[in-house]
Amino acid sequence: MGFRSLGFTYGILTANPANVEHMLKINFSNYPKGQRTTSMMKDLLGRGIFNSDDDEWKWQRKTAMFEFNKRSLRNFVVDTVHSEITNGLLPILKRAAEKGVKVELHNVLERFAFDTICRVAFGEDPACLTDEEGFGGSSSSEEFMAALTIAQDLSTARFLEPFEDVWRIKKFLNIGTEKRLQKALSVVREYSMNIIRSRMSKGIELDGRGDMLSRFASNKDLDEEVLRDVVTSFLLAGRESTSTALIWFFWQVSTRPDVEKKILDEIKCLRTSNCITTETFSFDDLRDMNYLHAAITESMRLYPPVPLDTVSCKKDDVMPDGTFVGKGWFVTYSAYTMGRSEDIWGMDCMEFKPGRWLDENGVFKPVSPFR
Repeated sequence: MGFRSLGFTYGILTANPANVEHMLKINFSNYPKGQRTTSMMKDLLGRGIFNSDDDEWKWQRKTAMFEFNKRSLRNFVVDTVHSEITNGLLPILKRAAEKGVKVELHNVLERFAFDTICRVAFGEDPACLTDEEGFGGSSSSEEFMAALTIAQDLSTARFLEPFEDVWRIKKFLNIGTEKRLQKALSVVREYSMNIIRSRMSKGIELDGRGDMLSRFASNKDLDEEVLRDVVTSFLLAGRESTSTALIWFFWQVSTRPDVEKKILDEIKCLRTSNCITTETFSFDDLRDMNYLHAAITESMRLYPPVPLDTVSCKKDDVMPDGTFVGKGWFVTYSAYTMGRSEDIWGMDCMEFKPGRWLDENGVFKPVSPFR
């Protein structure tokens, strides 16, 4: 579907898997983020991996992929998540269960995800899951978490302006939403830079930590601002997406007692067969939970943490379905729409059906990621 905004920016919106694969794989070099997107997100993301193109994007991706493929990083992430679950999330849920009180699960999971991703990105724990009600952390970390949410929301809102120059004018005059955005960004930058400078003064790349900040800091050519942009990008990628995926999953399961029973039966069976006596599971244990994997994947099919994504077209192109895309046009694909497409998932596409991800032996079967 093609359209034109009031600001005379042309674009298309697609939910065709073949088109998505064309943009993200086959003709990837022709679909960068583009000047429009990077300029709108520059205040928040700077030169981080999610707001860079060409050579700058390539070196960050190369570095990130190199680190992600290391066993040391995988172990660090698994240990971090295990620690946050054991010392933060489970105690709060236990106390609530024992007292018979309600908790706002979305809030608790947001704080859990924030603590976890801060440790992965910065090597610092803001401890937002510390007290009896699931709220804690220092005033600075609470302020940072709130400011990051505001900065993300207001930066994204720039895309909704009818004319691109509107947000630029408001920023120049320091009024309205742009004034609020700059205030929130000052908190985010100060918090991030304080951590970076403190770590740098101690020889950050030699302190034996496994977080992303330490790993990227081994590149001597990076200045403090680039390091800030890199870790801020990882912070944003892991925080809201994780909590959103979890809360939709628990909501879906809460409406389906049959799915809940199958998950619990799988857990009980695994505990018995593997003689597991601890509250939590190892990474290898989780690999054997095929039905749980299917249920989580099915939840994200219907409620993807990132429902839309937009890129720019560098040169005139024709999509696999025959749609023409002009140079400078933006192209948006909707994962949310694709998850509800009968052409892709069949007549039962609106049904929460974990079984669609399992083969005849009950083993998880992945499909093309472009679906």
